[in-house]
Amino acid sequence: MTSAATGVATPSNSRPNPFDRLGAWSAKHRWPVLTAYLVIVATCGVLGSQVFGAMKSEGFNYPGSESSRAAAALAETFDVTDPVAILAIETPRDIDRDTAAATALLDTVSAVDGVASVVSYWSTGGNPAFRGTDGRTGQAIVLAEDDADREALATAITTLIADRQGDLVVHAFGAEIIGNAFNDTITGDLARAESIAIPVTAIILLFVFGSVVAAGLPFLVAGGTILGSFLVLFLISRVTDVSVFALNLVTGLGLALGIDYALLIINRFREELGAGRTVPDAVAVTVGSAGRTVFVSGITVAVALSSLLIFPQYFLRSFAYAGIAVSLLAVIGALTAVPALLAILGRRVNLLQVRRGDLTPRDDGAWARLARFVMSRPWPVLIATVAGLLVLAAPALGAVFGQVDERALPPDTPVAQAGEVLRERFPGNEGSPYQIVLVDPRSPAEVQEYAAQISRLPAIDRVTTAESILVDGVVVAPNTDESSWTTTTATRLMAIASVRPIDPDAEALVAELRALTAPAQQVLVGGVAANWADATSAVIDRTWVIALWLAATTMVILFLFTGSLLIPLKALVLNLLSLSAALGALVWVFQGGHLQWLTGEYIVTGTVDISTIALIAVIAFALSMDYEVFMLARIKEEHDAGSSTSDAVAFGLQRTGRVITAAALLIAIVFAAFMSSSATNIKQLGFGVTVAILLDATVVRALLVPAFMRIAGGANWWAPAPLRRLHDRLGLREG
Repeated sequence: MTSAATGVATPSNSRPNPFDRLGAWSAKHRWPVLTAYLVIVATCGVLGSQVFGAMKSEGFNYPGSESSRAAAALAETFDVTDPVAILAIETPRDIDRDTAAATALLDTVSAVDGVASVVSYWSTGGNPAFRGTDGRTGQAIVLAEDDADREALATAITTLIADRQGDLVVHAFGAEIIGNAFNDTITGDLARAESIAIPVTAIILLFVFGSVVAAGLPFLVAGGTILGSFLVLFLISRVTDVSVFALNLVTGLGLALGIDYALLIINRFREELGAGRTVPDAVAVTVGSAGRTVFVSGITVAVALSSLLIFPQYFLRSFAYAGIAVSLLAVIGALTAVPALLAILGRRVNLLQVRRGDLTPRDDGAWARLARFVMSRPWPVLIATVAGLLVLAAPALGAVFGQVDERALPPDTPVAQAGEVLRERFPGNEGSPYQIVLVDPRSPAEVQEYAAQISRLPAIDRVTTAESILVDGVVVAPNTDESSWTTTTATRLMAIASVRPIDPDAEALVAELRALTAPAQQVLVGGVAANWADATSAVIDRTWVIALWLAATTMVILFLFTGSLLIPLKALVLNLLSLSAALGALVWVFQGGHLQWLTGEYIVTGTVDISTIALIAVIAFALSMDYEVFMLARIKEEHDAGSSTSDAVAFGLQRTGRVITAAALLIAIVFAAFMSSSATNIKQLGFGVTVAILLDATVVRALLVPAFMRIAGGANWWAPAPLRRLHDRLGLREG
């Protein structure tokens, strides 16, 4: 409890809560607690370092979708799989005159352990589909054996052609090659982001905390959280696939929550020392109040990020694993190691002071004055601020969703250059066909007519059946491909299209193909384009489930925390506003290609990555709730002590405004460092979360919250009698 007059904690009540007891225990056993924490962190560092070799670089496809079932049917029934590599071989003189050099290179590729076959311009006797428009470039498709390690095979092929191409210029492409490039890029980007964020963060922490000693405490929490999360992810990778991209969240969120929680606890510890408490009592009361807030915040963040488990793609699920681990480990570090170290340091937490004046937080100041200014004219502030956020959000209405492909890598990356060469010189997209499986088909004549119907679609260049090749409904050649096309229970068709496989036009073509009436009991449309269409639909179709989960958990947690129904509703609406504004800014920048002087250069595709949008929304929502809990804790504490709503809001903003703004600035620096990444989707993640954090910590907390709470007045704390009784029994309250 706090005194309305002083705003500082009163002596412990007769029924100390579990957090008081935890604080007292940590203070009493400070050296064993701190030692045990450091030993565990060191162990996690040693064991968790293995995580870097265990991560996967894919995970964007939707298991169980029609495209996945088509891929399974193709592999099991027809022994057909996606190429492990697509090679564009540029000859020095002419594609036919340099046959010997190209053939020698492809013979070497064929001899690589794990390669099943190589189909090329030269092996097919000059098939025009494998001939580049420049007359000097031929295409080769490398197929893998069923039991081959595709990622390792892709690495072996790219290494081989780099060493053996001679006078030939060889461009290597394919899903595994792209994945390996992302893996290498992310590993390097992670180190670069940390090299930017940590020194800048350390400098700002000195001024935020005011002393060298206090500024080091967040790294105690962040270091333990990051290393512990690495170990958790490594253990999870032993039983399921985990995306390499999740490592970015571990470092970013680990630093973010380490700073947040340490700042909140140190700030409260200084208050209690300033009120005249002894060091052990100050630790106990700090954990009993700020520690309780940290606990609720950590649970809220973990619950919000757990919503990503709803997605079927392991790329997105990996961020849930990382987010849950980070948030819970940050709470453990903040509630054990930090109190133990504070008990050891005592008043020496202010040692090596770098900021003049008393470091004890004040009850009145700029934030309180701002809150009172806003509350003196709440309607104009509310209307103007909401209007501004809606203007920022407007570009989101024109969002065009895409997915990660090689264009998310820097333009000078070999695989990105390979993709560009294939697009320019081989518009037929031979390496990314639309595969159509007909289960229990009717007569061959009906299948042939169905294939002719497909070949008449404007975006389709040609269709291959078991017997022939059709263009615009007309048979132009027999099918000489000796691979399996028909069994007793199924037949397959292969369509080549003129549109890029990962493109909104390709998604429309997949829908068009699936809408056709097929002469079979079941039809499965697969291929790269279908994989992308299904993955996109998986994200969009589950948006309402995620929204419902976040809304329900927010209502429950904030109700248990405050006993109010209106405050959780307010939090949802304001979070939605700031998140919409951040997404609007993201679309304007990355879909339109603006502000590259700020974000760094990237390939503008005219789309935004749908998976990254989902990540930004959930992460930003989780961090927004983090700040909501921080601010509400002090407002409610003061209101429960007898202050009016206006006085409680002014006091709460004064005591948390500096903490929240400082934490937001530091977290923004951590995530903004992601914009130094070479991968566009990581740039988008860094930009989106940074904008959302800054908007939430400034515009929402400083303007919208005081304005709304002033307008609502006493209704802020309303709940119907049954729920009030429920809160009295189960609420997350002191005592």
